[in-house]
Amino acid sequence: MMNLIKRIFSGVIYIALIVAAILLLDNSPVMYLLVFPLLIVLGISEMVTMAKDDATQSWLVNIIDMLGGVGLFVAFYMHYEGETMQSRALWLLPIAFYLILRTIAQLYRPQQNAVHSLERSFFSLGYVALPVALLNCVMSITAPRLLLGVFMFIWLYDTGAYCFGMLLGRHRLFERVSPKKSWEGVIGGIVACLAGAWVTHNWFDEFFQVPDLTTWIGLSLVVAVFATFGDLVESLIKRTVGVKDSGNILPGHGGILDRIDSLLLVAPAVLIYLMLIVPNIR
Repeated sequence: MMNLIKRIFSGVIYIALIVAAILLLDNSPVMYLLVFPLLIVLGISEMVTMAKDDATQSWLVNIIDMLGGVGLFVAFYMHYEGETMQSRALWLLPIAFYLILRTIAQLYRPQQNAVHSLERSFFSLGYVALPVALLNCVMSITAPRLLLGVFMFIWLYDTGAYCFGMLLGRHRLFERVSPKKSWEGVIGGIVACLAGAWVTHNWFDEFFQVPDLTTWIGLSLVVAVFATFGDLVESLIKRTVGVKDSGNILPGHGGILDRIDSLLLVAPAVLIYLMLIVPNIR
């Protein structure tokens, strides 16, 4: 019971921060530019910790990786929010600084396998920071509130998959990677997303300003499919390195990567959907 209370409490805090950051974006980007970079910092920290080898980790390199992840997010934000071509061109600077600092720093780590160390850093940015940074692209071609809809579908999927999996789960989805996940859970998550699309269209259409039910259904299905794969990919990483959770910052949930694992594939998939399938959404 205590573990359930902790799980609910930490989950509510996480959701409240995401919702507030997105809703306040119409008036001020401050919270948005605090919450999402924080997710990146925590995610990269967990990623490099899970992927560490037997050699001693360098706190300086870890900080450079975290700053590089934040820089990538800020770079995408600057590019899509810039008012002039000159201000938009500045988005390349954080990426350029990171590449220079990280590769030079490797020269002063003679005890490390340079290839493995750089692989760990660059994979962490590509796996954690880049998908979160792509949320800026999603927001730029739609509106901040649709971004909230993406998170809403992720949470609906997770809830539906968990409930259906616990109650009805019999047929394993991908036992080699995640023995507990079931096809029944996936179906439950999809049903929850489709129900959310219908409710959103009928009751919250004015709030989200997406009048087309087909768009909502498509978006919910994209989220459901790639949330499944995102969850499986993180499970594969954890199984490979031999850990149960990516961290322990969220009581009852594990680490921050255990909370945003779905998002890491959903974000690029949603961007593709909005650009190629419904390009006239805005």
